[in-house]
Amino acid sequence: MARIDVLGRLDADAAVLRARMQSLTRQVTTGLRVEAPGDLAPQMPRVLDLRAEIGRRDTYGSTITQALARTTAAQQTLGRLGEIASQFGNTVAMKLDPNDPQSLPFAATQARNALIEVGQLLNTRQNDEYIFGGSDFAHPPVPDPNGLPTGGLASQIAGAIALLGPGNAASVAAATRAAALDDSPGVTPFSAYIVDPGRGGGEPRRSVASADGTATEVGLFASRNAAATSTGETTGGWARDLLRGLASIAALTPASAASTADFSALAEVIRGGLQSAARALADEQGALGLTEAQLGGMQTRHLEMRDSLQEQLAGIEEIDLAKVLTQLQSTKTSLEASYNAIGSLGTLSLSRFLR
Repeated sequence: MARIDVLGRLDADAAVLRARMQSLTRQVTTGLRVEAPGDLAPQMPRVLDLRAEIGRRDTYGSTITQALARTTAAQQTLGRLGEIASQFGNTVAMKLDPNDPQSLPFAATQARNALIEVGQLLNTRQNDEYIFGGSDFAHPPVPDPNGLPTGGLASQIAGAIALLGPGNAASVAAATRAAALDDSPGVTPFSAYIVDPGRGGGEPRRSVASADGTATEVGLFASRNAAATSTGETTGGWARDLLRGLASIAALTPASAASTADFSALAEVIRGGLQSAARALADEQGALGLTEAQLGGMQTRHLEMRDSLQEQLAGIEEIDLAKVLTQLQSTKTSLEASYNAIGSLGTLSLSRFLR
């Protein structure tokens, strides 16, 4: 009877060791402390809080990543627009000389080509969204960039410049400015949405949720400035100044230089407007760069916090592999010893057992 009791106890101990070994083996395989989430019942509220916070940080990080991709594309576009403004303001427009009227057709051709490029740049897209279209992501802010040299704006400016004559340079310049500000259909190069005061023309800049209670402005518009303030000879916006200047150069002909003084005065206005556009574009780039730095810093903080939260969650859900492997080896050794004891006890005869 004593022998049966000993075998029963050894077998029960072996069953416990087998169960422990199976549990430890599963932990090593999965890396998790428990098989089902419900087994973490005492710590489940904390686990759910950690997972929710990790998900929130991931969402912010993803949103910022998308915003930075958009601002990167915007920076490249603003940079090219700034190059065009500087090229024509500091080079082409500086060479507008009433004493060299034969050079004007070449300058006009350059300006017409630049008008098309500017229109195409203002239609830049990122992830199938127009960067300069405000919240109208699906439609181009400049519906017909290739038609800009012959469109309503260019035609009005050309009509005004065709009247350039003795003593009227100021009125011609005012007419070109008025044309650049004219948002009526058939004149404005911009979409109806983006110039409508009740829609795109009056909407705030697009922003992204970058942290709790924090919205960071990243939106840009083709028809008006976002963060920059235009100064000097300006319509109030770098895009309109750039289009006005290019359309004005595109309208010049040798006949425009007939009145030397007035041509020189108008050329000065054209230079001033293009230089104003170049300055405002640089300011827009600078402001957007500060925004990118701010978003980058927030993204880093979200990532660091996420890593910290993930480490806390791992401390609850995941095993210490080295420790569990040690326990597994110890359990295996104990189980083998138990089996050996059971085997040895099973070979004892009554006479040997009673010795």
